[in-house]
Amino acid sequence: MSAFGAYFRLWRVGWILVREGVISALPSDGLPPSVALAKSFVPVFERKRAKHQKRSDRLSQAVERLGPSYVKIGQFLATRPDVVGIEFANDLSQLQDRMAFFPTEHAKANIEGSIGRSLDDLYVSFGAPIAAASIAQVHPAEVRQGGTVRKVAVKVCRPGVRQRFTRDIEAMYLVAHLQERFMPSSRRLRPVEVTKTLEQTTKVEMDLRLEAAALSEIAENTKDDPGFRVPAVDWERTGRDVITMEWIDGIKMSDVEALNAAGHDLNALADTLIQSFLRHTLRDGFFHADMHPGNLFVDAAGTIVAVDMGIVGRLGQKERRFLAEILYGFITRDYVRVAEVHFEAGYVPSRHNVKSFAQAIRAIGEPIHGQPAETISMGKLLTLLFEVTELFDMETRPELVMLQKTMVVVEGVSRMLNPRFNMWKAAEPVVGEWIRANLGPRRILVDMQSGLRAAVKLAEAAPEIAAKTEKFHRELLRMSEEGLRFDSQTAEAIGKSEARHSRSGRIALWIIALTLLYIAWALH
Repeated sequence: MSAFGAYFRLWRVGWILVREGVISALPSDGLPPSVALAKSFVPVFERKRAKHQKRSDRLSQAVERLGPSYVKIGQFLATRPDVVGIEFANDLSQLQDRMAFFPTEHAKANIEGSIGRSLDDLYVSFGAPIAAASIAQVHPAEVRQGGTVRKVAVKVCRPGVRQRFTRDIEAMYLVAHLQERFMPSSRRLRPVEVTKTLEQTTKVEMDLRLEAAALSEIAENTKDDPGFRVPAVDWERTGRDVITMEWIDGIKMSDVEALNAAGHDLNALADTLIQSFLRHTLRDGFFHADMHPGNLFVDAAGTIVAVDMGIVGRLGQKERRFLAEILYGFITRDYVRVAEVHFEAGYVPSRHNVKSFAQAIRAIGEPIHGQPAETISMGKLLTLLFEVTELFDMETRPELVMLQKTMVVVEGVSRMLNPRFNMWKAAEPVVGEWIRANLGPRRILVDMQSGLRAAVKLAEAAPEIAAKTEKFHRELLRMSEEGLRFDSQTAEAIGKSEARHSRSGRIALWIIALTLLYIAWALH
């Protein structure tokens, strides 16, 4: 897409946000005087209804006008309070992923094109859609297996959703680059990297084979876990644009009255939910990152069934150890150890003082120890922790922020089921077992095994490293004798890049100038 196209899309997004009153509802604290002045004129262009709506309602109206891609963008940014702020993230988390249905005939064509077989060959029956989101919609269907007919759920991608998202993400990249260029304080948050993460996660979510693989992986990880499972995947009827899975007959966790009426133990469900999430996080390093109550069902046996695995998170061994040591450090009030973990993991630059950082950690931990256990929120603790790390130049860690956001949601669902839910008591069996197994003598053994594997790989790569080192040495000698030279292709590429940069700058100036003229004319 051309730079002009990206600027035009950005202009359209900005205009809709202005018209729906989103811009004027944003806080003005910290804005440069010129931007704050421009913002003061924005209400002139708002719709009348926007003046009487809450910010979350204004946001919903704007995203509805912008289309499905922006629903997904908004939901992603809701998982990044470090980028958009906690209050705005809360508003974005209320965005409803309920979109208009697309025609069943289009869904059928998508299925046949994706799997390469006729619909009649795949399904005994195929019903009208029952739920629609920004990327896909769900149909009930029936399949014949082993002489019996069983009900399944069929999730089908929206036609053209990939092309639409590819166009819309260009505007996001433009915003990110402008933010990094003109707002130095935002570089710590790495907005371009955030946009890359959005692009990658959404592309993964739009390939339903990968969601099927996530369901399969978590099913293997949890096959022996009590009280938790995910739907089984029908791989024969799954492709890039379609996933067929087990139909779940159950009650949504958001329907507390129905759960009570069915005789389920809500307190036990709350404990099972948080323990399952922590097992997935600490034991497996792989967790469902969209566990809101609409994606959680309770079947007749009282088992929690999680659906919609389009968004998942992964943690490496280092991140899992980091999380466990932080939680254990807060429990034992060992704030120096919590601070040391941050430095050992490389999350806080070494130029800072460990003791000063420990002092900031203590400011979070001490008030918590004075509260009743049932009021202490692990998600809130991590939120406060990330706020403090900003003072010490800790760069954004997307995997940890996604974990924190998911933990807040899961903890919220548990408290919805049990208002007196004790997070620490419920978590102790899982966290305590993991800490005992991984932070004691076994940790030394695991580290030794990892070091040995690394040494073996290094030994295997030694000949190749030696050859590359020798080649690099020859190149250095040549450059020292002949000087550094660009070949013709490199020089041409540099010239084209500079030309594009100049054109983009001129286009931006013209848009700004036209905007100011339009505002001046409207006010006149």
